[in-house]
Amino acid sequence: MKTAISNLKQNWTSVFVVRMSHALAQKFFQLAKDEGMMAQGFVWITAYGLTDIFDVVGSPALDVMQGVLGVKPHVQDTVELQNFRQRWRKKYRLENPGTSLSEPTVSGLYAYDTIWALALAAEKAGFVNSDFRPSLTKNVSTDFDRIDTSKAAEKLRGALLKVLFFGISGKFHIKDMQLVSSNYTIINVVGQERREVGFWTPGSGISGSPKMKSDLNTIVWPGYNETAPTAPRGWLFPTNKNLTIGMPVKPGFEEFVRFENGKATGFCVDVFEAVVKELSYDVPRHYEQFGDGEGSSNGTYDELVYEVYLKRYDAVVGDITILANRSSYVDFTLPYTESGVRMLVPVQDRRQKTAWTFLRPLTADLWLGTGAFFIFTGFVVWSIEHRINQDFRGSPASQIGSVFYFSFSTLVFAHREQILNNLSRIAIVVWLFVVLIVQQSYTASLSSILTVEQLQPTVTNLEEVVRNGGNVGYLNDSFLPGLLKRLKIDESKMIAFDSPVEYDEALSSGKVAVIVDEIPYLKVFLSKYCQKYTMVGPTYKFDGFGYAFPRGSPLTPDISRGILKFASDDRMVKMQKDLYGETSCPDKDDSQTSSSLTLHSFKGLFIISGASSVLALILHAAITIYNNRHEFNSDNSQSPWRRWPAILSKLFHGDDSPSNTPDKDEAAAENVGSAVETPLSIRIPSHIVEHLSDTDTGSPPEGEGTPGRELSVQDTEPLSFAYMHSEREQNRAASLSRSGSSIRRRQISME
Repeated sequence: MKTAISNLKQNWTSVFVVRMSHALAQKFFQLAKDEGMMAQGFVWITAYGLTDIFDVVGSPALDVMQGVLGVKPHVQDTVELQNFRQRWRKKYRLENPGTSLSEPTVSGLYAYDTIWALALAAEKAGFVNSDFRPSLTKNVSTDFDRIDTSKAAEKLRGALLKVLFFGISGKFHIKDMQLVSSNYTIINVVGQERREVGFWTPGSGISGSPKMKSDLNTIVWPGYNETAPTAPRGWLFPTNKNLTIGMPVKPGFEEFVRFENGKATGFCVDVFEAVVKELSYDVPRHYEQFGDGEGSSNGTYDELVYEVYLKRYDAVVGDITILANRSSYVDFTLPYTESGVRMLVPVQDRRQKTAWTFLRPLTADLWLGTGAFFIFTGFVVWSIEHRINQDFRGSPASQIGSVFYFSFSTLVFAHREQILNNLSRIAIVVWLFVVLIVQQSYTASLSSILTVEQLQPTVTNLEEVVRNGGNVGYLNDSFLPGLLKRLKIDESKMIAFDSPVEYDEALSSGKVAVIVDEIPYLKVFLSKYCQKYTMVGPTYKFDGFGYAFPRGSPLTPDISRGILKFASDDRMVKMQKDLYGETSCPDKDDSQTSSSLTLHSFKGLFIISGASSVLALILHAAITIYNNRHEFNSDNSQSPWRRWPAILSKLFHGDDSPSNTPDKDEAAAENVGSAVETPLSIRIPSHIVEHLSDTDTGSPPEGEGTPGRELSVQDTEPLSFAYMHSEREQNRAASLSRSGSSIRRRQISME
């Protein structure tokens, strides 16, 4: 028995269920205590039958079974049971003086009820002839073989199976030749007493109460420590056990796993060591390479994992990808690296600087739309301004040139024409804002096209490689050939490589068009060759790297929980930076190229500008028609359909500018005299001077004055437009007065 108990310590489990006789059980638990198996971490559960050992043996059993859990049928404490116990103690102690048994056991209660059930069955069966029938078996060797069953026994058995009543132990009912017990009590040995910590019922399962679902009472486990109470894990690391951990040989990507001076290192090993150190128990371990000692592997990764199933290794630590076929004979922890497979391709700068590169920032529709709005805005301004602004008048060719020159000169804000109408100014201000936005966007996009590297992958998907007949590279001794075959890549087009250097040489020389590999390997490669290559295409989902353990190993869930905790720690981030480098190498795809600006991007601005221009044009037309409404009622000889177009044309081409062409007398007078402009002087036409000389203000006689002289205005403020307009009206009146005077003089002379 001692050897058997010692063998139990070599197993991973620490939960044991004991079912044996009372005498043997007491000796068994004494040996288990001597072997240290009644200490913290172990769980002992006794089946029904052995639970009564405490009533039979007493204190010696309690001393060696501290923390043991047991189950026994639940017997409800009734008045009948209490009375029975009292009678039983009195009679049992009288017959057995000095006994340690204080009350009847559950088995004793069942025996008492069984006698009652047998009596009820006999009463129900009645009198039956008890003669035995002769045996039907021939050639028997003994007299007992000649005896068959009794008719009375058969009838009594049938009646006993039908007995149903409530006895001292509760409901008495036999089913399948077994006494049915619906409820059970869970007891815990603590000190010199047995505590009820819970119950099991068909409705509630394990519960703290037989009538409702509730938590169990506190359980005191073997080796209980009041200062640091802990529940058993259910397993313990075997005594004198040293884990043998297998490691793959990875000459190409030694960043993940390698042996240096007989010591296992690398990212995979570092993560495993960090997780194991956080466990609440010690895990003795040593690493062995799955190789020949000269840098070559003894087999594939699948064969290495299978060594765990053959129990040659207790675990495998390395860059082992979690695959469905591997998980059928080992258990994997949760992955500790990024998962997935992608493509690695070269990149090239596709910037093409030609004589027409300046057109690339804008799409054709945006170029056409912008040009159309330039012309439309110029037309709107010309339509509003040409009646009052001499800069927009002249011959048709001159006016067309003014429209185009003015509109396109707004591109650089260099228009020289003066804008007089407020509606035109509103339209121009909105249009200049649109021009500013488009111009700045164009400048930024052109700068990006001319200066920023537009690195794009040479291949974007495997279908393109298949169409072009290119080769596909992959990492040697991996599961990728199976994936490539599922992706319809011909096996003759697959080439295996062992290291990042071989990846670079194959891609640079064009030996392969793409490399297909797992993301962790590609990231390590890109940390060295970031400028020449990139990852593209879809990500084919796999579960990443994990650690392999035997099926059912209790270490697997603990290591998995440790990985989850460690993955959220800063230490994992630091390890990944050491593995992949400080700076990340971003994917170079079409999203990084400078795309041309589209008309849709500026649709809102053009709508605002167009609406402002149309509104300004409509308001100008309405105001002009309203101010000249008398023209529509002046001549009623023609029908409105003929008269109104002519009036509208006259109004549109009319000249309301404040500097209209003067009459002949004014022109003659202006040709005779001239004025010199100075900052503090204004030009006064000669006819105004003549008019002033004819007044009675004491001006010098004719000949003494100058036909067109300069009047100095000692005022720093220039004359207003209203003042100049009033002077003009006075000049006209004076000219008419002189004309009338000359006519009267001619009439008098004729008379």
